[in-house]
Amino acid sequence: MTKYVFVTGGVVSSLGKGIATASLGLLLKRRGLQVALQKFDPYLNVDPGTMSPFQHGEVFVTDDGSETDLDLGHYERFTDVSLGRQHNTTAGQIYESLIRRERRGDFLGHTVQVVPHVTDAIKERIRGAGVDSDVVVTEIGGTVGDIEGLPFLEAVRQFRLEVGPRNCMNVHVTLVPYIRAAREVKTKPTQHSVATLRSIGLQPDVLLCRTEMALGEAVLHKIGLYCNIETRAVIAVPDVQSIYEVPLLLSEQKLDEIVLERLGLEAQPLQLDSWRSMLQRLQVASDEVEIAVCGKYVQLQDAYKSIIEAFTHAGVDNGVRVRIRWVNSEDVESRGAGALLRGVCGVLVPGGFGERGIEGKIAAIRWAREQGMPMFGICLGLQCAVIEYARNVLGLTEANSSEFAPTTPHPVIDLLPDQNGAVKGGTMRLGSYPCVLRPGSLAAASYGDVEVHERHRHRWEVSPVYVERLAAAGMAISGASPDGQLVEIVEVPEHPFFLAVQFHPELKSRPERPHPLFRRFVAAAKQHATRAAGAAPEPAKAGGSWEAG
Repeated sequence: MTKYVFVTGGVVSSLGKGIATASLGLLLKRRGLQVALQKFDPYLNVDPGTMSPFQHGEVFVTDDGSETDLDLGHYERFTDVSLGRQHNTTAGQIYESLIRRERRGDFLGHTVQVVPHVTDAIKERIRGAGVDSDVVVTEIGGTVGDIEGLPFLEAVRQFRLEVGPRNCMNVHVTLVPYIRAAREVKTKPTQHSVATLRSIGLQPDVLLCRTEMALGEAVLHKIGLYCNIETRAVIAVPDVQSIYEVPLLLSEQKLDEIVLERLGLEAQPLQLDSWRSMLQRLQVASDEVEIAVCGKYVQLQDAYKSIIEAFTHAGVDNGVRVRIRWVNSEDVESRGAGALLRGVCGVLVPGGFGERGIEGKIAAIRWAREQGMPMFGICLGLQCAVIEYARNVLGLTEANSSEFAPTTPHPVIDLLPDQNGAVKGGTMRLGSYPCVLRPGSLAAASYGDVEVHERHRHRWEVSPVYVERLAAAGMAISGASPDGQLVEIVEVPEHPFFLAVQFHPELKSRPERPHPLFRRFVAAAKQHATRAAGAAPEPAKAGGSWEAG
């Protein structure tokens, strides 16, 4: 029978429930169990696809084209398992499905209520994630006590009754603050949080206590006593340098053993040697390269969470630490690219939507191309690279995207004829698509393969009308759809590293398996730093055959 673990949070948000869920998933998977991770978000949006990055952060796209919460990125990176639509549920999805059923008459005139209809729908989603899995770990978004989260917690309470106490448990993530004026930690917020959870009918089986300071045995015993939890199940989770330390921290306090014992599961010995090796290489890297990320949402770095992590993975593989210089593309428009980018070893131009800051991105790309600086464009970054090249190399000075300039005489970026529809998301290319690589290209050398599959999230495409002219001017189309109609990768062979992709490679990078393009880009940045220092550069690592997920 499938076992279930629910992860809740209390006191404040942003305590790291997603990291805790991902870490527990890793520990159970490294014991040979089949693990499914799932996130419930209590907001009424159907998905985060139309939400502002400043409010929600990154939209994590799965292989099946689902636009999901960024925590699913943590789940995939820690467990190295590709997730899908069934692994992220919002309150908006639940209510939307119920209202559609009610309008069809499915409820035969009955009153549709939170209990049982909403809670039953939530329980169906819980069970749906557990097909062919030994354990389902479900994170409940938000904080215990939030009004919008109550139906989800009520569903969990009912679910525990239905499957029985030996098949279900609750891990509660809470805060034990350190009061500097008093020079002591305070357990009262945790006590109140657990009391709130118990008032809903849920007793935590494990507490993960987030803290700035180490918690002594006496503090852990006090928390356990007042919260009705064994002391050994009160686990201190202090701040760490890297999120990839958290699984080791939890395993040292035997979280995985407690979960296995509580659920009556038998499993293999824990295998974390490769994870420890990765973490050790991360910690001992002494060299540093600085790479600029020139984007529109740099005020909230969670908008680029997967890019940040992909840089970490690629840095480990190249034996360096990647320091990111956050550059607002609007500032580039007013202050100039050279003033903001000088001194970095590479420039990455990420994705985004809308006209704001576009000219700054284009200016940053031109500066990197003309300076011989490694440049990596992602999604909108590819489109800006094509616009820049068309303007300044091909000589089409008014080249633009029809997204930003509908009347441009040279729409090098355009909607294709079959892209019609007014519903947001209805015209987007979402999810995994194949990409055929051009032999002998930088892209093919990086991947070490002839065809790959990558995740997309965009509407506009490189216009086929201009492909031949761009190629004739020196911009190689090194990756395309199997029918050759959609441009996936462009590069400039005469440049040390000038490559842009229409997809989002960062979404498939893993701590122990960095994405080949990020790995190659960081290697190029490292070479640039070496040349700038006047030493002989190391050769870039050759790509082996790679396919993520």
